[in-house]
Amino acid sequence: MLRSLPRSVTGPLSIGILIAWAATMAVLVKRSYVEASSTNLATDLARYGASAEWRGIYYRGEKIGFTVRQIEQKDDGFELQEDGRLQMSLLGAITPARIRTTARVDREFALKSFDFLLDPGTGPTEIRGTLTGLDLALTITTPAGQTSEVRRLDAPPMLSLNLGRRLASAGLTVGARYSWMMFDPATLRNAPVIVQVGKRELVRSSSENVGTISVPAFRVEMEFSGLHTTAWITDTGEVLNEQSPMGLVTRRETASTARRMYATVRTDLLAGSAIVPEMKQRIDEPRSVRRLRMRFTGADLSALDLQGVAQSAAGNVVETVDPRALRAGPAEAGVERYLAPEPYLESDDPAIVAEAERALQRITGTRERAERLVRHVNGLIEKKPTVSLPSAREVLRTKVGDCNEHTALYVALARASGIPSRIAAGLTFVHGAFYYHAWPEVYLDEGSGRGYWLPVDPTLNQFPADATHVRLARGGLDKQTVILPLLGRMRIEVLDLELAPNATPILIGRPPADMAPLAVPLPQRNPSGCWFSPPDPRPPRQRPGTPAPGRGAPRR
Repeated sequence: MLRSLPRSVTGPLSIGILIAWAATMAVLVKRSYVEASSTNLATDLARYGASAEWRGIYYRGEKIGFTVRQIEQKDDGFELQEDGRLQMSLLGAITPARIRTTARVDREFALKSFDFLLDPGTGPTEIRGTLTGLDLALTITTPAGQTSEVRRLDAPPMLSLNLGRRLASAGLTVGARYSWMMFDPATLRNAPVIVQVGKRELVRSSSENVGTISVPAFRVEMEFSGLHTTAWITDTGEVLNEQSPMGLVTRRETASTARRMYATVRTDLLAGSAIVPEMKQRIDEPRSVRRLRMRFTGADLSALDLQGVAQSAAGNVVETVDPRALRAGPAEAGVERYLAPEPYLESDDPAIVAEAERALQRITGTRERAERLVRHVNGLIEKKPTVSLPSAREVLRTKVGDCNEHTALYVALARASGIPSRIAAGLTFVHGAFYYHAWPEVYLDEGSGRGYWLPVDPTLNQFPADATHVRLARGGLDKQTVILPLLGRMRIEVLDLELAPNATPILIGRPPADMAPLAVPLPQRNPSGCWFSPPDPRPPRQRPGTPAPGRGAPRR
């Protein structure tokens, strides 16, 4: 359910981006990848010499990974190399990932080109970029294929990988303030980073040659995509220590100490990011919620996309209503743009087009086609842990994933079918808490100049989605970065809750009088960290409220 994968693993702010995105989109992989990766690990790290810088990564005091970095001088500048391994726990599942970044810079450490790789064990995603002036030529390669494009940037970019060296080159003096553009190869986003240089402090640091010593370093405060990070950087640009408010710390270590990983990771990142609301009335079954009014505190909501599609906001008060009550209004202008392919939403790919045609055979009517795609994607994707930049074409190849993969594939299939669709990300309520989640919004054109957007959820097999879905952002990874500063800070108070008139509370310790299975199956957690509902084992004629065949009853 829940993940912005980073530009690099250890550059300033990149660890924070990675972890926050992991908590946002449920980045998970198979345990077998961890057990089988030792050979690949040794091969990948063989390129690092004695001068390489090693760092351990810790979350709330528990080690979750390491990184290694080195710089090689070239004729026309430098090549910066970095490899990282992470092993996190999300809802009890171990989540490893391998990330590699190589950046080529000139003698002033201005970016010329880069290679970025994310390997979840199901096949790597590689992103290559070459900068000519302000034109960035990008090539994205996955096992399912390759796409290329050229983007015009507003300003010359850099990667977080070379931020420390760029600072050293510009001048690390107390009180200095810099504003640069930093490019994230994972989200394909070029955004400003604000850097403030503070006073020098002594920082404990370890290396192979001298052991543990105190090293003078500048305290540097950085702000990127709403995330605040503090780093301690030496005169030569070496990052000794880095901290984020989310409890994430990286620190310089010897190679042997950095590579020493715990057998298990006990601190659950996803559970730690869940928001338990203050509420007087319980929500036993989210599908029974008709209206939900909440007050959000502890975080700035100004950058969030809170208005529209069964949702409204006034200040810090957000209200959602059951999307089943939505009705068509005057057609929205410009929805055609949600039919076009995008990076990771390859709706024009022949395999995507063929899958959409296969799913919608003999189905007519926009609403019926949109619902069929929900059922199709839910049944097609095996609920297994994945770590990926969610390419719809790659999801179709592997047919495994979590909420992010379900959403990417649905949106691509809908667009390939001529149904405008877009990505929504935010919160949904499961078993007493709000968890970060992603789902699609689909536009239903009813003709005669009327239509409306409808939230749906192929992960939970809901058409439409229930009223506890609270949207915070719309769009791909570059748009969803507004969620990251909320992690660990947002608080929710439920001010008003309206349930369906026939809603029946689930009473713990008091079985129903007839001892039959509950009419509403309880959501369960699968290894991917997403939430789904098991099918009701009884025949349709035994289920209360089941409509006639072919009506497509919404179910959880």
